[in-house]
Amino acid sequence: MPDEEGPLPRGTLDFHEAMARAEDRYTIVATAPEDPALLHFTSGTKGTPKGAIHVHEAVVAHHVTGILALDLHPDDIFWCTADPGWVTGTPYGLIAPLTNGVTSILDAGEFAAERWWRILHDEGVTVWYTAPTAIRMLMRAGTELARSFDTSRLRFAASVGEPLNPEAIEWGREAIGHPFHDNWWQTETGGIVIANVAAVEIRPGSMGKPLPGVEAAIVKRDAEGRVEELHEPDQQGELALRAGWPSMFRSYWNAPDRYAACFADGWYLTGDLARRDADGYYWFVGCKDDVIKTSGHLVGPFEVESVLLEHPAVAEAGVIGVPDRSVYEIIKAFVSLAPGHEPGDALLRELLGFARRRLGAAVAPKEIAFMESLPRTRSGKIMRRLLKARELGLPEGDLSTLEPAVGHPEATR
Repeated sequence: MPDEEGPLPRGTLDFHEAMARAEDRYTIVATAPEDPALLHFTSGTKGTPKGAIHVHEAVVAHHVTGILALDLHPDDIFWCTADPGWVTGTPYGLIAPLTNGVTSILDAGEFAAERWWRILHDEGVTVWYTAPTAIRMLMRAGTELARSFDTSRLRFAASVGEPLNPEAIEWGREAIGHPFHDNWWQTETGGIVIANVAAVEIRPGSMGKPLPGVEAAIVKRDAEGRVEELHEPDQQGELALRAGWPSMFRSYWNAPDRYAACFADGWYLTGDLARRDADGYYWFVGCKDDVIKTSGHLVGPFEVESVLLEHPAVAEAGVIGVPDRSVYEIIKAFVSLAPGHEPGDALLRELLGFARRRLGAAVAPKEIAFMESLPRTRSGKIMRRLLKARELGLPEGDLSTLEPAVGHPEATR
């Protein structure tokens, strides 16, 4: 049945009619490595989703990173929980397991903690790739529920989508006997480029190290717009990747100027701020658009959110900057609560004090709002720009990737 009634926009083909006219046989067209193969749209956390075009050669990166970053073996039972229509679901739910000869699970149902644990149990999953939001929701459901299912066949668990707070990484050891190995990539990179791999020590809160064949750096732009590398450890700057890896996007759909602006001096500029420690591990600070300027400090939301998530009452946290005449911006946090906790003045004061003790007066949030749930994209990323737009009464912008169920503030100070 058609998805919509009424006339289609001019120049649009009806999928169902086209399929009905299609022949039963189809001869695959010969393709070259640089021919377009995949069109994936960004999640919309920074604005209107952008269509990133990837080529057939990207399958090389999908295949290899499935081995290097996810430790896939031919006899594994692999579950990538991402929707196949999103960028994680295509390379790692479909392509990487297919090219590596791995049995892969696809689940059409909505998230439900008990059902997810049952899938891990019933299917004997050995490698599990999921998202921070899902992990935090499983944490919210409780460790006792996790332990009521047999996940002993599981040998490797990984996470991607947004930074995974250290608390969630360590919870993996408690719930399933393994930590979650966080990794980093973007729609534009087309595949995993930085990861906590199975053979290397995990640094909780770190993105990990660049995979073989990937050259990463922390950079800044000089006065002439040229890219300058920051070689000293723990300097904060923009994360950049040397252009040319197989799954690098080749263009933005109908947006050549936006594409060209992503590159300078042979580097792809990711738009994410990070730092590299003395041992070569990379640490996410925040998207350039999300970093908060307050009292002379540049504060990444992830730092504040991670601390709030350590409090047993907090299930989710999202942090934004709110304009302030005296300190430029104040930090405001939005939190949803774990079961058994109710919003109120006493808990509000407790959370403000908890964050202040852990972060210091300059970095701790000055305001906290309780929400039933935070606005997220369908791929599980918190939409901080939407939190900020609603807080300041600004236009909400493109909401095409917004998850349907969105909470609203219940109490604030």
